[in-house]
Amino acid sequence: MQKRSITILSLFVFITVLFSSNPLVAAEKPVLLKVPTTFAATLPGLGTTTTWIAERLHIASNGSLKMKIYEPGKLVAPFEILGAVSTGKVNAGYSISGYWEGKIPGSSVFSTIPFGPEAGEFLAWMYYGNGRKLYQKMYDDAGYNVHVIPCGIIAPETGGWFKKEINTVEDLKGLKIRYYGLGGKVMQKLGASVSLLPGGEIFAALEKNALDATEFSMPAIDQLLGFHKIAKMNYFPGWHQQATLFELLINKDTWNSMSESQQMLMEIICKAATTDAFAFTEAIQAKAMTENVEKHGVTNKYYSKEILAEFEKAWYEVAAELSATSPFFKETWEDLSAFRGQYAIWANYAFLPRGLDK
Repeated sequence: MQKRSITILSLFVFITVLFSSNPLVAAEKPVLLKVPTTFAATLPGLGTTTTWIAERLHIASNGSLKMKIYEPGKLVAPFEILGAVSTGKVNAGYSISGYWEGKIPGSSVFSTIPFGPEAGEFLAWMYYGNGRKLYQKMYDDAGYNVHVIPCGIIAPETGGWFKKEINTVEDLKGLKIRYYGLGGKVMQKLGASVSLLPGGEIFAALEKNALDATEFSMPAIDQLLGFHKIAKMNYFPGWHQQATLFELLINKDTWNSMSESQQMLMEIICKAATTDAFAFTEAIQAKAMTENVEKHGVTNKYYSKEILAEFEKAWYEVAAELSATSPFFKETWEDLSAFRGQYAIWANYAFLPRGLDK
């Protein structure tokens, strides 16, 4: 019995030592994601989303995943993030797909689409339609070595900050305006001179009259950038961005080197961050709008039905032109349109009319 006990004890010790040194069951290899971002950390729902993740990722992963955030331009210039992540100059980056329009025409479709979908519908297509599959396919087909994860969403933005009233679409002709993505293409079609500047450069351009107008984000975010000091007409609704989805790009080699549990945790934490960004930014807009009027002399304006109709007509012309020149956009636009056609059965019955568009 004594010999048998010693044998069992020896076997237990051997198994313990064997498995403790086995790389298959050893602690996961730590991964540090160095993440340059296009958005300053102070901007609610834009920059704060990455810091929200970074603060929780280390604890949630028990130390196997860490994220270090770099302010815009500190490690990589904002519009160079995609290329830097793809080549491995950095192993991750946080941005918005429309910033790659110059490299991948129509890429804005994965960030926001004029005249909808709104946030709920957009996420439904992204997670339970073909959105994510097409999103990754876009980068793969364009030759970028990145894995994309939807990571943050906000509800409608403002329709723009203007130094003068916009009474008809004729007032847009020749106007120097910063406008994002597909909405920018609409403004261009209507005669505006459109540019796309990073957030940190917009105020100076307005101040120097290099811009007559701009859009960037929601009222509480725009307020921090000071647009109200120069452009006193804040137009609504945000027809061009009824919802805006953000992306975490991870170098594909880095992604493939991560364990399944690390990959799953990144997916889960980005979904959680998406919920937080949506809820947080929805909670703070009314206060900012009130302050803009009462403290800063801003006038909140609502585009006329006639102007909105012109915007929508121009948007469908833009979508047709992009579909004719980009097979990728055509495939994505047709898939999204089919999804929206089905969703409309629900949307048309489920939601109350709201606001000034009743």
